[in-house]
Amino acid sequence: MASLTDALVRQFLDGRYIASFATQNPNGSTHMVAVWYRFEGGHVFVATSSRSRKARNLTSNPEASLMIDSRDPAASCGITIAGSAQILTGDLSRKRNAEIHSKYLSEAALADARVGPVFTAWDDVTIQITPQSVIAWDMREADRQFFGGVLASNPAYLLPLQN
Repeated sequence: MASLTDALVRQFLDGRYIASFATQNPNGSTHMVAVWYRFEGGHVFVATSSRSRKARNLTSNPEASLMIDSRDPAASCGITIAGSAQILTGDLSRKRNAEIHSKYLSEAALADARVGPVFTAWDDVTIQITPQSVIAWDMREADRQFFGGVLASNPAYLLPLQN
């Protein structure tokens, strides 16, 4: 198990990546979507709409998981966080959502009447995840330990991902 203070974990929590966010649907299946996020004060924050499936799922089951990965076959690494989630509303939500939006959108985009206000209107609540478990993986380390570095020294072994 990893820690929120581990270097690889912090790389992903502090970086600008797209995360996969999972909640449980009422029928027991998993609902998973791509999200923007921000980490602060030991919590992960996700901006969303109160009408979204993920927000509605959390009202009946407050457990959620978030996976952030490098999406790079040559340097495949990432983290998964699982924990309890709560929905923030009001001024605190608006503040958190503005922080998330400014992490992913330029100042010009935020100032553009066709962009910034639309995100503000869409995302009327914030999901706050309190991590209970953190898992990290780094295939570069696995390559060194188990394959003797053969994957890194033979770039043609790993096929490129499709965009």
